[in-house]
Amino acid sequence: MTAKPFTPGNYRYIPGPFQYSGGAAAEPGFAIERVRFAKLLPLAEGFAAIEAYLARINRPIGAFCACELRSPAQFSEAGFVAFNRGYVERLAAWGHYRDGDNPVARSNVCPEIDPPAEPSFYAFSYTVPGDGGFVNAGSGEAQEGGGSYAERIIRLGDTSLAGMREKACYVLGEMERRMTALGFGWADVTATQLYTVFDIHAILADEIIKRGAAQAGLTWHFARPPVQGLDFEMDVRGVSRELVI
Repeated sequence: MTAKPFTPGNYRYIPGPFQYSGGAAAEPGFAIERVRFAKLLPLAEGFAAIEAYLARINRPIGAFCACELRSPAQFSEAGFVAFNRGYVERLAAWGHYRDGDNPVARSNVCPEIDPPAEPSFYAFSYTVPGDGGFVNAGSGEAQEGGGSYAERIIRLGDTSLAGMREKACYVLGEMERRMTALGFGWADVTATQLYTVFDIHAILADEIIKRGAAQAGLTWHFARPPVQGLDFEMDVRGVSRELVI
């Protein structure tokens, strides 16, 4: 993994699939802040709110570097592609997305209880003048590369303790690979988020806490990853300030 600059936003990013980057990190002289919406906003409203917020704080729209979404239920593979095609249209209008290259990191998960009626914004991150920071995109237990999700998912359909351990280890490794590419490690993390509806208590100490992945605590969202067949997802960040609006 090699990060590349997104100059209009004052950050660098890990190239990924067309719908998101693997993560974003502030360039020298800049920091990353995160805003969580007090209530979920449907996509169109969320994009408008982000645009208005950045204008209020005198930051260019290019400063938008990451977001967290919530969806009603897991997508089929075809449904996920269709959703993502619509999602990147606004990024293209903003100047972020071009020819399949997308600098904006993202997670998109599906609350198991009281899900939204439509895909919605939960939070977003952006750059400001300051000193450093990063956001890793969410990753489920599907290996990167070609082929269908079913072909790439670790221990597909296996939610036994052994299955969940292997899924978690893959995802934790992916978080580490992305942080390394951006120049960070677990010591720089200010928040770790985990998404699953399956019991992970038996692996919490050995696989998560002992490696330093929860030194700032662990936020467990009772939610599923976005694509059918995925059972475990995480994202991590190291940011200078967090707000709720």
